[in-house]
Amino acid sequence: MDTRTGLPVVGMVGGGQLARMTHQAAISLGQSLRVLSVSPDDSAALVAADVRIGTHTDLAALRDFAKGCEAVTFDHEHVPTEHIEALEADGVKIFPGSKALVFAQDKGQMRERLAALGAPGPRWRRVSTAEEIESFAAGSWPVVAKAVRGGYDGRGVWMLSSLTEAASLLKSGTKLIVEERVPLRRELAALVARSPFGQVAAYPVVETVQKDGICVEVLAPAPGLSESRAIEAQQLAIDLAHSLGVVGLLAVELFETDDGIVVNELAMRPHNSGHWTIEGARTSQFEQHLRAVLDYPMGATTLTAPAVVMANVLGGEPGGISIDERLHHLFATDPGARVHLYGKQVRPGRKIGHVTVLGDDMTSVRARAARAAKWLQEGS
Repeated sequence: MDTRTGLPVVGMVGGGQLARMTHQAAISLGQSLRVLSVSPDDSAALVAADVRIGTHTDLAALRDFAKGCEAVTFDHEHVPTEHIEALEADGVKIFPGSKALVFAQDKGQMRERLAALGAPGPRWRRVSTAEEIESFAAGSWPVVAKAVRGGYDGRGVWMLSSLTEAASLLKSGTKLIVEERVPLRRELAALVARSPFGQVAAYPVVETVQKDGICVEVLAPAPGLSESRAIEAQQLAIDLAHSLGVVGLLAVELFETDDGIVVNELAMRPHNSGHWTIEGARTSQFEQHLRAVLDYPMGATTLTAPAVVMANVLGGEPGGISIDERLHHLFATDPGARVHLYGKQVRPGRKIGHVTVLGDDMTSVRARAARAAKWLQEGS
């Protein structure tokens, strides 16, 4: 509890852009998010008042960080499961807890649990030899290999087209699962939040557009998605949140196929597919996550405009006009574009921010968002 305000303190492990935007949401609730950051130059550490320097793999640092927090949550899934269990044994309120978070940390356990729950998923198996991968493929290459732990933003995912490629990958020693390549129409995401009390709130289902394993666009609501399919995706996410015991946000990444929807991945934290909610929903995903971990009643999730598009801003090649000049030009040409920059050093292909555009027509809104993101990336 913050003795100055009488309001609870929430600690977030990780100092990236998700913590930065959660901190912004905390301000309107009268709070200052406590952040455990590896470096004072991390995205959230640049703006939050209560920053502790330490790593998520250091149990002593985690224990010291958690002192005085009403709840501790995460901006990534990479905290060792045994450390979370140790904090829980100390009496720290961890959301999501270790028993839930493991299904976002370990893809093998996720697939086993989803199968047990009857959730739709691709054919898959654990593998440790090239022969097991070849047997799984059964002549139907390519297959998708995934690192059991640690992958994100396209990292830790490989498209294998032959036994030779499989053997080469296995030399790294990475623990793997393999999945069939799903014949998808497009990718969707269903985002829900759940409180300890069990209240849930579901956002409109969105379409996510990927390029080179990185989400570049999110379209809300997903264009052309039937009401029945949208309700099916939302209900699936709600059921998973309850069954897995998730507290906080749950993002269910989905493949839409000719035969229905298939679960691709789970994330138990604010998620890139929900950044549009800052301007595009009555309650942002970041405030909703705070409400959930504090067991506050959930906020409204309705759209603020008929069409909302979020486009990620990736770092471009060095040179050209400054980012400040690019902002000047962008705001002059499109005053309605909302920009969120993360305070990161620019590197080619790195997410350095996002742009959100709202309007009545998805086609024009999408074009505006893409133009704004391209301009901020390239200055042209």
